[in-house]
Amino acid sequence: MKNWEAMAAFVEVVRQGSFSAAATQLSASTSHISRLITQLESELGATLLFRTTRRIRLSDAGELYYQHCRDLPEALSSAEEAISSLNQALVGKFTVTCATTFGERYIAPLINDFLLEHPKIELDFHLTNRSVDLIEEGYDLAIRMGSMKDSSHLSRRLCDRVEYLCASRDYVDQHGMPHTLAELNKHKCLIGSNSHWLFQQNGQRKEVKINSQWRSNSGKAILDAVRKGMGIAQLPDYYVNDDLASGKLIALLPQYQYPYSGVWLVYPKVRQASPKLQSICDYLIQRFQDDSPFHTK
Repeated sequence: MKNWEAMAAFVEVVRQGSFSAAATQLSASTSHISRLITQLESELGATLLFRTTRRIRLSDAGELYYQHCRDLPEALSSAEEAISSLNQALVGKFTVTCATTFGERYIAPLINDFLLEHPKIELDFHLTNRSVDLIEEGYDLAIRMGSMKDSSHLSRRLCDRVEYLCASRDYVDQHGMPHTLAELNKHKCLIGSNSHWLFQQNGQRKEVKINSQWRSNSGKAILDAVRKGMGIAQLPDYYVNDDLASGKLIALLPQYQYPYSGVWLVYPKVRQASPKLQSICDYLIQRFQDDSPFHTK
């Protein structure tokens, strides 16, 4: 802040009545305080203090300047204390966004539990399958799936998830199973917002572009279509675990299944994360470690 140190030194010199006493109060040398006042007078283009061997006396300009800035050090200290108190308390607005089904099923109950412990937080929890712009749209935290490619944000891994390629028994009876990745485009594929499916081939990550005449941004809509034998889809474990266990759906191409992909807590880069952000992220990660339906590292 321009001239702040010099202004604070000037106020203290006037209050203490001497350069040496002000230097002691500010834990600085007398020569340093003198240089600050001289610099301030030079920048203002006015003499603020008349110095003698025994005392100091304010000039007219010095008296006017002191009247305007004498309360500023206390105001700054008060502001710093207020911010410090705010930083220590979990209060105020907090905005979160997450994919709809994952948010409804897993994130909302945990955040609600957190809010029961911290009722002074004002939550705005927005569920959407659209990838929002955290900065432009003003979100503090996003829960995102898959690989993290945006280096403009910070992220912490919440948990892992497995993507299953699956179809109903009726579909397999009518159309057969694919045996290689190349055969996928001969089948009726049902895709979501992403037209690439994730696999592993020869130990390497492989994304395969899928052509489809059927698309939806709703995982529930895709699951319903798969159950009704309309085609093949790749869906996360939390959609299909029960159907795979009951035999309603069949997992396809298990030899190409990617081991896991991530679920991430994503937030804008800031100089210092707020206590609310740190606490909520820590809480979610701990809860997923303690009782998670996913594969955690």
